[in-house]
Amino acid sequence: MAIAKAERLMNLALCLLGTRRPLSKRELRGSIEAYLEAGTDDSFNRMFERDKDDLRELGLVIETVENLDGDVGYLARRDSNRLPPITLDAEEAAALGLAAKVWQQARLAGAASGALQKLRAAGMPEAEDPYEGHHSALEPRIPVHETAFEPLMLACRDRRPVVFDYRKANAARAETRHVEPWTLECWRGHWYLAGWDRERGAERVFRLSRITGKVRSRAGSFTAEVPDVVTVRETVESWAGETATRTARIRLRSGSGYPLRARATAVRDLGDGWDELEIPYGHGLYAGLVELGPEVVVLAPADLRADVVDRLRAVAKD
Repeated sequence: MAIAKAERLMNLALCLLGTRRPLSKRELRGSIEAYLEAGTDDSFNRMFERDKDDLRELGLVIETVENLDGDVGYLARRDSNRLPPITLDAEEAAALGLAAKVWQQARLAGAASGALQKLRAAGMPEAEDPYEGHHSALEPRIPVHETAFEPLMLACRDRRPVVFDYRKANAARAETRHVEPWTLECWRGHWYLAGWDRERGAERVFRLSRITGKVRSRAGSFTAEVPDVVTVRETVESWAGETATRTARIRLRSGSGYPLRARATAVRDLGDGWDELEIPYGHGLYAGLVELGPEVVVLAPADLRADVVDRLRAVAKD
């Protein structure tokens, strides 16, 4: 959320919470600087209605009251917006403490630390640290190195379409993608975005490390319905060939392709610096093979070999 809008929403919330009587739109406009600068009445009315809806979506209970003169007023009663006491047992407190340790990214780490301090001040029980005394390498972490993570996280939260340049594993150059972002998920040390690709008219999953340049936000709302459940990990597993339905036979140069070697059911030394491997695979194995280039030769099946050869020729042509 932009700083200007966040400040405007905060000022509106303070006005509605601080009043003892309903305030009309005219009074609210005169009390909040951003509304004074809105220009025409239509611009102000649209801004105010959006802000009111956003505050209600965030959980603020705003009442609409009609006075004796027929004017409509608004207020947020404190008793209607007061949170119940927070009660956590030791196991719940331990789960929150563990979750706060997961994030390494500075901005998220600060928010998590501040939230824990407030909960402890409110009486949350101190949880025993299961990692105390152990090497820091054993602590749970979710690494966030991609600059695309934060803007995509905010876009998922605010339901804002985005545009970014994306380079597929088997492509020589990046392509522009117009996406309605749904969710981010970390799987085996890599972050993935699931969303609706507008140009392809279908759900897609993107690996953040393959996003090049800046993620740009776009105005407007989503055009596709967001599903209740987004199976990011299952999709990535399938694309990575981990949902095995067939077996591939490949030649692999010695000392390369360790992820493939880890999945091999049989390895035979061919000599001259080459090994022959049998690998269970599903949809998407060709992408990993293309990345290895001259380090790998597909022996069977024929359709997988043809797919890899076609992809390599397309890359070479570009």
